Amino acid sequence: MSDTLAEGGWALAAGSLTVLLALLLRGRATRPWWRARAERAALARRPRELRRAADMAIATARRAAGPGEPALVRVAAVREVAVSHFGHRHVSHPEAAAALRARYERSGCARDCFTDAYDTT
Repeated sequence: MSDTLAEGGWALAAGSLTVLLALLLRGRATRPWWRARAERAALARRPRELRRAADMAIATARRAAGPGEPALVRVAAVREVAVSHFGHRHVSHPEAAAALRARYERSGCARDCFTDAYDTT
C-alpha cells in the first residue's frame, strides 16, 4: 500500500513540475532564446516571406481586376504587404522586385497580369 502511494506521489510531483515549467516558459521553447539565433532565423525566413508577400499581392491584384481585365501588380504592393503582414521594417525595391518577378514567372501571370517588376528605371 505504501509503495503505491509513493509511486503516485512521484507522478503527482512530476506532473506538477511539468505544469509549472509550462506556465513559466509560455511558448518560449518555440522561439530562439539567443539573439544571434533569432536574427539568423529571421534572415532565413525573409526570402520565403517576401515570396509569400508577392503571392498575396498577385492574388489581391487579380481579385481587384474586372472580368476580362488584366491585373496590375506593383512592386510597391509587395513592399506594403511585407511591411504590414510580415512586419519587415524595410524592404528594398530591388529585393521586392526580384521576389515579384520570381512569383510572376512561376504562377504564369504573363497571360493575365502586368507588373512593374521588370522596369530598370
